[in-house]
Amino acid sequence: MSADGSTPAIGRRHFLIGAGVVAGGLAAGTLLRPYLVGGRGAVAPKEFKPHAFVRIADDDTVTVIIGKSEMGQGVYTGLPMILAEELDFDPQRLKVEIAPVDPAFNHPFLPAQFTGGSMSTNTTYESLRHAGATARSMLVTAAAARWGVDASTLRTEDGKVIDTAGRELRYGELAEAAAALPLPAKEIVPLKDPKTFSYIGKPQKRLDSRAKITGEAVFGIDVDLPGMLVATVARAPVFGATVKSFDDTRARRVPGVVDVKQVPSGVAVIASHTWAALKGREALNVEWDDAEGKKLSTESLRSEWQALAATPGIVGQNIGDAAKALASGSRRIEVEYELPYLAHACLEPMNATAHVKDGACDLWLGTQSQSQDAQFVAAALGIDPKNVRVHTTFLGGGFGRRASADSDFAVEAAHVAKGVGKPVKVVWTREDDMRRGYYRPYSISKVRAAIGADGLPSAFHQVIVGKPVLANTALGKMAVSKEGLDPSSVEGTANMAYPIPNLRVEVHNTTEAVPILWWRSVGHSINGFVANGVIDELATLAKRDPYEYRRAMLADKPRHRAVLDAAAELAGWGQPLPAGRHRGIAMQESFGSIVAQVAEVSVTGKDVRVHRVSCAVDCGIAVNPDQVVAQMESAINFGLCAVLESEITIREGVAVQGNFDSYPVLRIADAPQIDVRIVNSDGPIGGIGEPGTPPIAPAVCGAIFAATGQRIRRLPLKASLA
Repeated sequence: MSADGSTPAIGRRHFLIGAGVVAGGLAAGTLLRPYLVGGRGAVAPKEFKPHAFVRIADDDTVTVIIGKSEMGQGVYTGLPMILAEELDFDPQRLKVEIAPVDPAFNHPFLPAQFTGGSMSTNTTYESLRHAGATARSMLVTAAAARWGVDASTLRTEDGKVIDTAGRELRYGELAEAAAALPLPAKEIVPLKDPKTFSYIGKPQKRLDSRAKITGEAVFGIDVDLPGMLVATVARAPVFGATVKSFDDTRARRVPGVVDVKQVPSGVAVIASHTWAALKGREALNVEWDDAEGKKLSTESLRSEWQALAATPGIVGQNIGDAAKALASGSRRIEVEYELPYLAHACLEPMNATAHVKDGACDLWLGTQSQSQDAQFVAAALGIDPKNVRVHTTFLGGGFGRRASADSDFAVEAAHVAKGVGKPVKVVWTREDDMRRGYYRPYSISKVRAAIGADGLPSAFHQVIVGKPVLANTALGKMAVSKEGLDPSSVEGTANMAYPIPNLRVEVHNTTEAVPILWWRSVGHSINGFVANGVIDELATLAKRDPYEYRRAMLADKPRHRAVLDAAAELAGWGQPLPAGRHRGIAMQESFGSIVAQVAEVSVTGKDVRVHRVSCAVDCGIAVNPDQVVAQMESAINFGLCAVLESEITIREGVAVQGNFDSYPVLRIADAPQIDVRIVNSDGPIGGIGEPGTPPIAPAVCGAIFAATGQRIRRLPLKASLA
């Protein structure tokens, strides 16, 4: 609203952001409305809000409020489905609203609102069911009172309460009466028998598809506020470097540049539009204090870490006596595995818009960590966290990057916007994010393993060297032991699904200046490759088929065996293949789900072609099977990038790779055929966003061994193929 109280003129893009695109059931931008939509006299519908997750209006609109971030994984469809099931309301008719930062939307076991760890569904499943069931129960009670009948004689169906005579009342007609009722105790509200589910377990079209297809969905980079300025930041090219001095004379002469200021992350150029900000940054002359950082390189780390891996580390797992079993075993191997730093390579580079004014800050951004962003921004500005309002947009990829250790792009935007008096959008280029963002840790492992008289693994001893992820994050520090053990460093082998009687896993924590962070499937993406690779090597040592070898190991784990069998059957394991094609298999349990994959590969010289991937997954209840299949396909293609070519190397303290020309990702033409089979079970709900990534690398490398006889122990393939 303008100073005189009138409503400002709003362009189409502003309207789409502010009005919150409801086409296709999505109110994605509603939290942008306070800055873009003014006016008086609008009459709000009478609403019934029995729970933080749901709101029912007298016009029959049912809105589900979701506290998780949507980055393509489908939570704006899957989570509303859960509530709709208990409410007896067609999910396709729901409106979805992005939650504000509020303790009501915190993780049930952690004091924060965030999206990660493949926990969106399994941590909200019961709460959403109870929210829907409570709302339904109160609506039925309101209908019973209106008709003067016993509530037990009524039923619900697709947004209506129906009596034995066929009379109907729509939920909207009952909203006001239901809102006046006391909330029933959670214990007395019955939940449905899963056998009667109408929506859960059945494919549903995504509620956000229409908005994304039409371009109406609002991502962080789309935010466009009245009077908004745009900024870019010159960041140190060398890790650990700081600004020594800078000359902004030429930058200030660039048309459109409004201001230049130093911020903790570098030197910011603020302009009226993006191009001016970028050209102004190019015109800066910055001197960096980077002498120490220039000593860092991948090659120096490799030689140092290889030596370190030969020494004892912090014990992460110790079952039986691995040393004794190795000493007595006549058939054993000693191998080294190496995996590179990896960028998250989100399609939408980092960005955030901040408006700092009157002791408060509004943030518009695609984030995985709303609570942390509010806290870190408040600390940076010296204000109360309650005065930081986080408006979550869609995320153009996350993979852990938008849950950064220090809320870097959110805090940076706040620093840049401080004192400006207008909204400022800070935009990162692809090179900014790839060269000065965060990475999956570089890792080297030395493994000694042996097989017993029966040919099955008798001992497995791994020493891991790498920088710990959780220890470098605000929430994760709570999980680090007093000895310094970071569970994310050893996950995937310390807790591997394959039972080995003598298992010892140790880790050395490194402290190089390269910023690292969780990356899709975290430690499992590293140790899943190591564990499955070693299992393959032991199968060869025992002269056994890698699939049958795993089956034998899983004799007492029927759930795991069922997934392994399903993948093998889907792939036609043991059946003839076209000339030149070979198969590899791997299985990994992570984030509560079990995934097995078979890769069908051909190798011509150094050219590796993955033709087909057969995938089986057991995630307990598959809320939306289409979503599960899509996430397996996504995770496989994401993992293939890391297998084939992607890596970040460091030279003189600088990340060599800066864009997709030097950091290749999988193209559509190179993507394999992917077949997914969901294995239903009575197991607890597992995660689905990450578990599909770990098995693909060992499955592909197993197929390469079948084709060439060469073991791949270093990724990407271009670093290993002879």
